[in-house]
Amino acid sequence: MRFDLITIFPEFFTGPLDHGIVRRARETGIIQTRVQDLREFTRDRHRTVDDRPFGGGEGMVLKPEPIFEAVESLLGNSVATANGKPELPSGTAIILMSAAGKLFRQETARRLSQLDRLIFICGRYEGVDERVADHLASEEISIGDFVLSGGELPAMLILDAVTRLLPGALGNEASSQNESFSAPTDQATEIDPVRARQESSGKSQPSLLDFPHYTRPAEFRGWTVPEVLIGGNHAEVAKWRRAAALEKTRRNRPDLL
Repeated sequence: MRFDLITIFPEFFTGPLDHGIVRRARETGIIQTRVQDLREFTRDRHRTVDDRPFGGGEGMVLKPEPIFEAVESLLGNSVATANGKPELPSGTAIILMSAAGKLFRQETARRLSQLDRLIFICGRYEGVDERVADHLASEEISIGDFVLSGGELPAMLILDAVTRLLPGALGNEASSQNESFSAPTDQATEIDPVRARQESSGKSQPSLLDFPHYTRPAEFRGWTVPEVLIGGNHAEVAKWRRAAALEKTRRNRPDLL
């Protein structure tokens, strides 16, 4: 899978791309990454990528020309549009990182992991010319209901979330199936009849947070590991984990239920 990152701060990605699962995925060829400096597509001596917005207001807005040209350079051809949206090669998506975008969730990561190429447009300043969102980006994504200084960090978070879902990226493939926000399974219906009825009626089943984890020592400062995890009864351990995951979800993220 290929990731292209369009940014005015290419050096931002030097660290995040060189560590952990993402680094290993790059080294083994599971993913390819390219960081594209947006300023290379400017024509004035100041390499200007932004301008004041029409209608007034505070701050500056990224101009459409360099962004369109950067994307077209990566694709190798001009972007044609149909019904206002870009016509892209199969398996390719252009993602505009924006606080005004649709909220990124684990199901979004799963959907994106089925593609062949993601091109990220990292916004800055007060935002990006709306013609980029309307006629260039295939989708506009936000990572949460808050505002950051730019789209570089959100793009990296999505890149990481998608990479770990790719075959071979994790040492243990089951790891991505047993985490918080993993695909809904029967982990909750066995202990929550309401959820079971929802599932049988065809209603969507929300995900649970990951169950609590413990390691050695079994007792630390007077706090002990739950006895069921030490007893060796795998069926009871599985039952405890399902119940603990549901309780933690109710406590920390009731919105998921």
